[in-house]
Amino acid sequence: MKVIYLRHPYQTEQIPEGPVVLAMGFFDGVHVGHQAVIKRARQMADERGVKLAILTYTHQPSLVYKNTAEGFRYLSSFDRKLALLEALGADIVYGISFTSQLSALHPQKFVDQYMVGLHAVAVVAGFDHTYGKEDVANMALLSDYAAGRFDVETVSEVAMDNEKASSTRIRAAIDDGDVSLANRLLGYTYQTTGIVVHGEARGRTLGYPTANISGPSTERLPAIGIYAVWVKIGPTWYQGMASIGRNETFGDNRPVTIEINLLDFSQEIYGEEVQVAWGGYLRGQVKFTGADALVEQLDQDVEATRAFMKDHADGPRML
Repeated sequence: MKVIYLRHPYQTEQIPEGPVVLAMGFFDGVHVGHQAVIKRARQMADERGVKLAILTYTHQPSLVYKNTAEGFRYLSSFDRKLALLEALGADIVYGISFTSQLSALHPQKFVDQYMVGLHAVAVVAGFDHTYGKEDVANMALLSDYAAGRFDVETVSEVAMDNEKASSTRIRAAIDDGDVSLANRLLGYTYQTTGIVVHGEARGRTLGYPTANISGPSTERLPAIGIYAVWVKIGPTWYQGMASIGRNETFGDNRPVTIEINLLDFSQEIYGEEVQVAWGGYLRGQVKFTGADALVEQLDQDVEATRAFMKDHADGPRML
């Protein structure tokens, strides 16, 4: 898969020759709705004997319009998005930097430069996709702007539990700790990344040593609580139970940390870059009366984690 980064106005020599079917969208998380768009585009590309190209953005477009830069958390980093798009069969991905200058482009010019200019013989997007202001740059109007130069394919809403599968819904589920729902809407097990760093080493004294994970501030973490997870170290996935919380048993007003006890694991892994796949929510955070009560609960958490893993013996679901 070839990745081409564009900044408006781009240089025409950046664009490879040859026709493509072009799928468009921000695709945060590349969830089941996004997958329907990309799979349809892949099918159309195969029917036409051309490459599948994806037009997406390197950061959230809404950052241009409102003050959401502080605190916005993605479902997928751009690198993670690229991996998911490659798994879906993309041949080319255009990573476009969404800027004020690009946002001011008239819809007709956007079509001319970023659809016709990318050699699209067909453009595929979801029913609610826009390429400018919604009232003048929606999918219903795209055929008019295309003026017969390319075909337009609009993919209908994908619903789950009688509600639209959307990035907004997935973010809300993750914020609520409902990773099971998030995973269903994504079509794979939600993942975050991080580096194993030194913590307070208190878990080791309790008989439950933990890997403390420091992750990117732009990735969306599940709500405070205890989770059954898998952790990828090198090429291998290991089972574990993760705590996102403040360790209030040992003091008030403590920072939120991610600590993972890996089952049946005894290696030193400081400095390892890891992936965490969030399997299921086990319980909320509890302030215990002391270490003994905490250890008793941790024993129960291990049992619950092993039970979860027995029901999910194939490991984290991949796209």
